Amino acid sequence: MRLLLVRHAQSAWNAGRRFQGRADPELSERGRAQAEALQRALQGRGLTAVYSSPLRRALETAAIAARHHGLPVNVLPELSELGLGRWEGVSVDEVIARDGERYHRWLRAPLDCPPPDGEPLPAVSDRVIAAMNRIISAHPGGDELLVVGHGGVIGLYCCHLLGLSLNALWRLRIDNASLTVVAPTRLVSLNETAHLRG
Repeated sequence: MRLLLVRHAQSAWNAGRRFQGRADPELSERGRAQAEALQRALQGRGLTAVYSSPLRRALETAAIAARHHGLPVNVLPELSELGLGRWEGVSVDEVIARDGERYHRWLRAPLDCPPPDGEPLPAVSDRVIAAMNRIISAHPGGDELLVVGHGGVIGLYCCHLLGLSLNALWRLRIDNASLTVVAPTRLVSLNETAHLRG
């Protein structure tokens, strides 16, 4: 079995460097092009199921990416992005201007310094691991499964697989529309983006 973990394609808020968290912006035009490139890259794969976060940017990415396979998208709320509290909807520059020291501490150690009113990382990690375990249990064969989520979700699952502290979360780069491959419980590749070139 392989899990093909995809971070949603670029949203309108990614383009404006605006924190999203549990907010629900749609894909940008560039994001739709990224999802199309991902769809072309996945055409040769033997996908047997598709899972997605319920947030629109992930659902749109999943629908486009899996279109060739004609599979329904199974929505799992546990794959939603981590909640960023009072930073959601605010640009990075605005957060730095009003809360710069906390922002920089959060980048270095997100477990120890969450955003104001943000979702606790252990709770997010627990729900993500539980969701991945449910997906794996539902497909005991040698299936290839597409799972579309978010940078924080994929990063937290990779921290779990690698035995890293949750403070290492932002040290793992997970780009928009990137592909991370997991053969439970082993990380095969992280942040593949060759399909996005050109």
